[in-house]
Amino acid sequence: MLTPMVAGGVVFPGLFLLSKNTLQRLPQLRWEEADAVIVSARLVSSVQAIMASTAGYIVSTSCKHIIDDQHWLSSAYTQFAVPYFIYDIYAMFLCHWHKHQVKGHGGDDGGPRAPGSTWAVVRGYLHKEFLMVLHHAVMVLVCFPISVVWRQGKGDFFLGCMLMAEVSTPFVCLGKILIQYKQQHTLLHKVNGALMLLSFLCCRVLLFPYLYWAYGRHAGLPLLAVPLAIPAHVNLGAALLLAPQLYWFFLICRGACRLFRPRGSPPPSPCQTQD
Repeated sequence: MLTPMVAGGVVFPGLFLLSKNTLQRLPQLRWEEADAVIVSARLVSSVQAIMASTAGYIVSTSCKHIIDDQHWLSSAYTQFAVPYFIYDIYAMFLCHWHKHQVKGHGGDDGGPRAPGSTWAVVRGYLHKEFLMVLHHAVMVLVCFPISVVWRQGKGDFFLGCMLMAEVSTPFVCLGKILIQYKQQHTLLHKVNGALMLLSFLCCRVLLFPYLYWAYGRHAGLPLLAVPLAIPAHVNLGAALLLAPQLYWFFLICRGACRLFRPRGSPPPSPCQTQD
């Protein structure tokens, strides 16, 4: 178990540092540290998402029996990905820190901040990214033990499908980068927004009804009868995982409405366009 976790602990922070240093030091680029940190964090998230969704596709398509069939990637990638969630909490904080600095809240002449100011940045980060930090903590402290201990090797098909939820992440990351650099009105941003909306809907929101349908087909049950046929704690877990996805999907839909608003419509108010 330790080998995949150690590998993940090296790969994800290492890729972040490699990307950040490359963007800062290449003569053709020479990016500012804040830009390099933000883009590198999005890059690592996108790489992890591609790896997770690829592993999920391999696992889910290899398991013909959705309960008993096993694939080595299901446990190996789960262990490999645990360090990513720990790293990403820190990476998100770095992004928040540099955004705070760019907005002019750092120390005088770029000097160190007072302790109270640092704590204010931490509080602001936890307030803004509370749901994402909570999501990452649950993935490490709850979902990981369940996937490697409680499942006892069963349900690799379902775990593979859950990994494929990451398909939408590269589009989310690219959208954030384009917004960061004021490219909201480009064709690339609109195409990416449409792909993000579609992939998030299919791979995160509709994923849960599909999993219920897949189990119903296996057990010979209609879809609406599945929740009554499985343990209550399974339904509770699915509801808790689905809830943040619905919230994030609502935010994506709201952003899409602004993005594709006809040009004659009044622009959004300043309070709506704040980061």
